[in-house]
Amino acid sequence: MLFRRLYTSLTNSNRNPFLLYQNLTTPFPNFHSNPFVLPTPTILKSRVFLSKRFVSSSFPAMAEGKRPTHVHIPHPESADKAELYRALEAAVGSPFSSDALAPEPHPLIIVVSGPSGVGKDAVINRLREVRENIHFVVTATTRGKREGEVDGKDYFFVSKDEFLGMIERHELLEYALVYGDYKGIPKEQIREHMAKGLDIVLRVDIQGAATLRRILRNSAVFVFLVAESEDALVKRLIDRKTESKESLLVRIATAREEVRHMKEFDYVVVNREGELENSVKLVESIIDAEKAKVRQRTVKI
Repeated sequence: MLFRRLYTSLTNSNRNPFLLYQNLTTPFPNFHSNPFVLPTPTILKSRVFLSKRFVSSSFPAMAEGKRPTHVHIPHPESADKAELYRALEAAVGSPFSSDALAPEPHPLIIVVSGPSGVGKDAVINRLREVRENIHFVVTATTRGKREGEVDGKDYFFVSKDEFLGMIERHELLEYALVYGDYKGIPKEQIREHMAKGLDIVLRVDIQGAATLRRILRNSAVFVFLVAESEDALVKRLIDRKTESKESLLVRIATAREEVRHMKEFDYVVVNREGELENSVKLVESIIDAEKAKVRQRTVKI
């Protein structure tokens, strides 16, 4: 009698999660080493549901038991390519799409900055020669034109009154007073060329880069260009022969402070003396890597 009560109790109870849900043929059920992976009816139903979802999304004609009529698929090694293609389409029940699987990469804004004398202009000028589909924004400035510079190509050289008028009309993305002269980035250039699908390169000083970081946040790519050493940087400033001794001291002191802001940038490129091509290739690699990202940067100006 005691044995029969035990048997009845075991077969009627499903409160114990360790018991296999089945019609017992023995009063002592078999236990699995990991009872949570046992194929209970609930788990089996989940598996069937997931398999139906996969079939429904991948092969519409086979969803909900609607299998396509039998299609003869020729052997891939001997079949005509067009015939095999049509047979595969018929087998899956829908035509193959020619739409791109990955979306077109967004246009980028690349902000290039660094201390005076690191070769920002040299890197950007060479990048202009070797890279297509890219626009280099021309900065407006109130400083005087240096020998060899071209208005509208190197800078837009404007008077102080003209520059202040641009500020009042909100025509500048950012502007700053640098070494006694104003510099600023016109917004319209950026909007116009990004609408054409072109990447934008901005050459700014450290102060301008900090302002753009506050405005653009993570929507732009910030690249810090630096010399291989302080010694090399000072020698480059001397070789330019464009500064007075007082100006040289100011630029050296400023450069020492600016290098400390390197950690605020996304990438750093060391522009070594005589290795311009390597520096340019590294900048190109940065642009290519950004365009290959799954989560693209989106810019609104």
